[in-house]
Amino acid sequence: MDPIEAVLECNREFYRAFAAGDIEAMEAVWSRAEDVTCIHPGWQALLDWPAVMESWRAILAAPPSIRCVAPRAFVSGSTAYVVCRERLGNGTLAATNILRWEDGAWRMIHHQAGPTHSAAPEVSKPAETALH
Repeated sequence: MDPIEAVLECNREFYRAFAAGDIEAMEAVWSRAEDVTCIHPGWQALLDWPAVMESWRAILAAPPSIRCVAPRAFVSGSTAYVVCRERLGNGTLAATNILRWEDGAWRMIHHQAGPTHSAAPEVSKPAETALH
């Protein structure tokens, strides 16, 4: 499978587990390495696998209606990331999911989501007249 497609498939598995409230599927998507991290909107940074999984157990006990929109994957060697939007009810979050190639599969090592304006334009490349 093409690396970009494989990363996007792992991202889909993450959002399927999230939407279904399936902690076992969520655990299967994540790396078990010590350096996994997660920043949920409004939360402090979670800095290891036990803390990250404890947060998912709490969230998945009553999972929100969530949908991943416009995912875009980038791969560089054994590291990859997906930038997307998360639709939650009437709100939209911007999200980044970072993955690492481990033992023949892509595994999540970081998830971060935060508020954004749903009407904000998508930017696929910097404008030539950008000031910053």
